[in-house]
Amino acid sequence: MNFNSLFRKKSVNDILAQVDKDCADDAHGALGKHLGVRDLAAFGIAAIIGAGIFSTIGKASADGGPAVILLFLFTAIACGFAAFAYAEFSSMVPVSGSAYTYSYVAFGELIAWIIGWALIMEYGIGNITVAISWSDYFTGLLESGGIHLPHWVQMDYLTASKGFDQATALMASGKTFENLDGGIQSAYTAWTTSPTIGPLHIIADIPALGIIIFITWLVYRGMKESRNAANLMVLIKLCIILLVIAVGVFYVDTDNWNPFAPNGIGGVLKGVSAVFFAYIGFDAISTTAEECRNPQRDLPRGMMWAIIICTVLYIIIALVLTGMVSYNELNVGDPLAFVFQKLNLKWMSGIIAVSAVVAMASVLLVFQMGQPRIWMSMSRDGLLPKRFSKIHPKYKTPSFATIVVGFVVAVPALFMNLTMVTDLCSIGTLFAFVLVCAGVLVLQNKKDIPRGKFKTPYVNAKFIMPLLLVIGIVLSFTLNKESTVAFLTNERHMNDASTIVTSLSPDEIETTKSHLMHSDSAAFVASGADVETYMSGLNDEKYSSTVQSLPVNDDIKYESGLSLFKHKIPMWIFIMISFLLAIWAFRANLSLIPLLGLVSCLYMMAELGVSNWIGFGIWLLVGLVIYFGYSQKNSKLKHKTN
Repeated sequence: MNFNSLFRKKSVNDILAQVDKDCADDAHGALGKHLGVRDLAAFGIAAIIGAGIFSTIGKASADGGPAVILLFLFTAIACGFAAFAYAEFSSMVPVSGSAYTYSYVAFGELIAWIIGWALIMEYGIGNITVAISWSDYFTGLLESGGIHLPHWVQMDYLTASKGFDQATALMASGKTFENLDGGIQSAYTAWTTSPTIGPLHIIADIPALGIIIFITWLVYRGMKESRNAANLMVLIKLCIILLVIAVGVFYVDTDNWNPFAPNGIGGVLKGVSAVFFAYIGFDAISTTAEECRNPQRDLPRGMMWAIIICTVLYIIIALVLTGMVSYNELNVGDPLAFVFQKLNLKWMSGIIAVSAVVAMASVLLVFQMGQPRIWMSMSRDGLLPKRFSKIHPKYKTPSFATIVVGFVVAVPALFMNLTMVTDLCSIGTLFAFVLVCAGVLVLQNKKDIPRGKFKTPYVNAKFIMPLLLVIGIVLSFTLNKESTVAFLTNERHMNDASTIVTSLSPDEIETTKSHLMHSDSAAFVASGADVETYMSGLNDEKYSSTVQSLPVNDDIKYESGLSLFKHKIPMWIFIMISFLLAIWAFRANLSLIPLLGLVSCLYMMAELGVSNWIGFGIWLLVGLVIYFGYSQKNSKLKHKTN
């Protein structure tokens, strides 16, 4: 095998010619052209405003406090930089395929396959995430109407199993079932009440399966139907969000905004995955390029309007939420409904629950629409079997790919964990953004590339990028010196109360109880002799001294050595690549906007846990096996160049 053949590239003219040929081929057919700027912006809003604003914003606000708006702003700017790169490529190559097609032009076939495989994960995992969140809101809505589904048909297997283990450990430490977190209570109940076949518990999220089947049917029926449904759902949820803002603003207590950043910059950045997940979706617009009436003009405008509108709404909602209640009460799965329930505005909670069900269905619609078009593009190039590019003669949609996507999303949604899929979706999307931004940089000085009507404004990063790197280093050692030194020296990190308690054996729990009863009996008795409750209520200084005195092994109290360093590997990768990018910018006069997009998206990847990088790496390895086993041999570009 010739190594250079792995990086064979497609020209823009060849791509456009291939699309024209496929459209004339009865086996493929042409997609229907129904979309304008307003439709594209609506698709973007439909994709962006969903689980992020109705669910994950709560956890991000609890970690970062009111300062979470800074993270929304940073993420919006990073996505804006990436959107410029997407817009330039979509104007240059106005076909379905999104980052996959763009990478084929910029980097060659192997990288295109890798990014296509990553996009399959992004859209598939993203829809699993949203389907699980939709199920949570839908079952909550049924509960409010007096319809009670068994816990084991509304929860995934992994959450139930983990929740049962956590509940068992916490109750052993002295906590009563009634004092457990509501989510852990539900998981424990699901596990203990579920039917069993031998040792296997039958637990599956049935509502998530139902919504995926419905959305798949709608996407299969046609783009016009999908467009009309998306426009209606966007109108409904924008009206509800504006109502939430209009009502909530009268209940804002500005004292809740103080302190503005209670957990510092570290607390704000803990929400990177949740907040970035709230922006995932604008890139799905680019998969509809062949169904736009004027893609070179309308795609860039649609992306930009979607990001701007959603950012303004996110920031206002975050300020209203953190103003209505204290930030530390927002770590719930349905924060918007929660704050209005807390203020006895239950009629608003009902409206929010209905709008959340609609909003998340619209996200499912856009993602479920985007993924088959990626598969279709890869099939056109011979990297996937020919059937994936078949267009339905009546509905003008990639019919076979749409049905397969439905199965790929529906089955894992029955069993997978929400946090796991959120982080995997985020890292896959960020990887796509990084490569699209890098693609613009690679092609910026090539004269033989046909240019579209939109081009990213050029600002020379020759001196700006090295200067930004120096400023970042200086600020790290001045404003954040303690954390920076701890990062560099791999200083051991004290575990939180929940991690310590759930790591203790029954004998160690009894020993710990005896120790706390002897060292601080009044406060421990006041906590109900609950180890986790007692320790969680201590201030930082008292908590530190208490943990140090516990009669258990240090590896339970602290994370250190290799187990701590492995979590820093993604950030070390980011630091090394940043230095290389500064050198590249100085030598090649790189364009600043796509470079900033690349750096900011890579930084957000580094903030995700190492377990997400490992999971993503395993996914890519599976993809490479498929590429070398099937795709590389059947590539149409290979046969053309031979």
